[in-house]
Amino acid sequence: MTLLVPYDGSDLSEAALERATEFAGYTDENVLVLAVVPDEPDYALERGWLSADDPFDPETIADRLRDRVAEVAPDAEFRYEVPEAVSEMASVTTDVVRTIRSVANEVEASIVFIGSENAGRVSSPVSSVGAPVSEDPQYDVHIVRHA
Repeated sequence: MTLLVPYDGSDLSEAALERATEFAGYTDENVLVLAVVPDEPDYALERGWLSADDPFDPETIADRLRDRVAEVAPDAEFRYEVPEAVSEMASVTTDVVRTIRSVANEVEASIVFIGSENAGRVSSPVSSVGAPVSEDPQYDVHIVRHA
């Protein structure tokens, strides 16, 4: 089985990666780190993936995230996806969530480790991927709220 860690370089996603790696040591499961890089320069700027002067290139962003992951969890497998925009009505967050859930099902994830301050609360902010990803009954969810 696979432990899936959606990773965006934030402190919470890094803490989720650390916890997944530690958990993998007890269960002998593989850790797959998933970076979802939407084809949206503003999204990349908001997350600090690039500066205003940098050209937008999803592969370069993924390479930077891969390097950070290698420092924290050198044995983890890294994968990145650029989500398809399937509807003009869907937000970027919706596209990210759909991609995470799709990959979780594809790799038959046993647990998804999510770094989110807001997942599981009664009111969920629109920008959080934690709550929608945690709704899928196909896998367990470990929510990391503190880095």
